[in-house]
Amino acid sequence: MPARPIRLPSLDALLAFEAVARAGSFEAAAAELALSASAVAKRVAGLEERLDQPLFLRQPPRGLSLTPAGHEYLPQVRQALALLQAMPLHQRSGPQRERLRVSSTPTFARQLLVPALPGFGAAQPHIELELTLSVPLLAEGDAGADVEIRHGAVPDGIAPEQVLLRDRLTPLAAPALLAGHGPLREPADLLALPLLRTPLQPWAPWLRAAGLADTPEPDEGPRFVDLGLTLAAALAGQGVALARLSLARHELAEGRLVQPFALAVPAERHYGLVTHRPSPAAEAFAAWLHGHCRALENSSGAA
Repeated sequence: MPARPIRLPSLDALLAFEAVARAGSFEAAAAELALSASAVAKRVAGLEERLDQPLFLRQPPRGLSLTPAGHEYLPQVRQALALLQAMPLHQRSGPQRERLRVSSTPTFARQLLVPALPGFGAAQPHIELELTLSVPLLAEGDAGADVEIRHGAVPDGIAPEQVLLRDRLTPLAAPALLAGHGPLREPADLLALPLLRTPLQPWAPWLRAAGLADTPEPDEGPRFVDLGLTLAAALAGQGVALARLSLARHELAEGRLVQPFALAVPAERHYGLVTHRPSPAAEAFAAWLHGHCRALENSSGAA
């Protein structure tokens, strides 16, 4: 009788299976592997097809659980991966590092990107990331950047598939500022307070949704050409900022800013990621950043 053909799966598929089994979801495994959740799911599905065996039970909303075949297969896969990792040729010191230059708008970099970079570094230790800042309103970017985080309209500034965050806007203020005024019972009461202004985010969308469409844009006080500076002014008690929930999530959680009204409206401008020089490092960063931003949307209610 002819020998049965050996059905060897790919190493990427085995790594994806082991990560999902350990993390408990495609999303958590994707963050660890610096891939998209759909890419991890496809690798696992391809492995199941090759083995002609389901390895996970998909039971929303409870998530994933191993099938009997998955339980039997998992220790075998872990043993095989451990053997591969123990081989001396796989433990060469000083792996070549790939440099990736990322240009970002200042507030996105400070509020969202930099705090999360340790996670990217742990997942992609061979990538040396260099971060530079751009000025959105002046269209001054980094000509040498491999990837660029932009702030603009869709689809004029960034393509829909490049969008990182679809934010919601709401007024935010320091507790001390609100304590010095009467109670805010309805949106019109907000007009008694100084409204901070920035050309990057006019008040019109929120005022319109609040039934105050006839209210003109604020024309007094400093004009901040940076969303982070607007937040800083709000934190200092200088006025009320129309802010993005994703950018102010830490300040809200710590009570340094408060949300006087539940009304929040979709932002008309979004953050997007544009790749100028495609490479494996750029692809890995893009997958990680999109996953990070999806997690932010889910946790902060930005979308």
